[in-house]
Amino acid sequence: MNSTPKLNFPPINLRAKRDNERTLVYDEVRSMYVVLTPEEWVRRHLVAFLVSHCGASLRSIVEEYPVNLNTMAQRADVVVMNSEAKPLLLAECKATEVNLGNEKTLHDVFAQATRYNAVVQARFIIITNGLRHFCYEHTAEGYKPIGSFPRLG
Repeated sequence: MNSTPKLNFPPINLRAKRDNERTLVYDEVRSMYVVLTPEEWVRRHLVAFLVSHCGASLRSIVEEYPVNLNTMAQRADVVVMNSEAKPLLLAECKATEVNLGNEKTLHDVFAQATRYNAVVQARFIIITNGLRHFCYEHTAEGYKPIGSFPRLG
């Protein structure tokens, strides 16, 4: 990944290194270097924002959270656990090229996140491509849009 687009998140500092032709960045959640893909660029910013602005602790965040859907192994991009170690927030990160301004695309990503959340049972869902963010609260009446990122701590 040669260029990284400016996102609608505060800037972050990343530890990066080259491995042959790939750029790797240090992931503090998984304590390892990962390949810097367009989606990973968004995820690194989202995680930093959840910690710095929403009150999530780094220890409460799980990346690539396993979700089994009808015997199919899937993974939620980011799940934040509450103090009882139960999922509180599920986030689906997309590359900036994924146009969340397109109604069909947003619908498809929302459907993916809610399928995952049928298993995970988090209170909040976040969908982001780094440029646009959509936040929802899961209530007895269904998923309700909320105007901002939820407080998690």
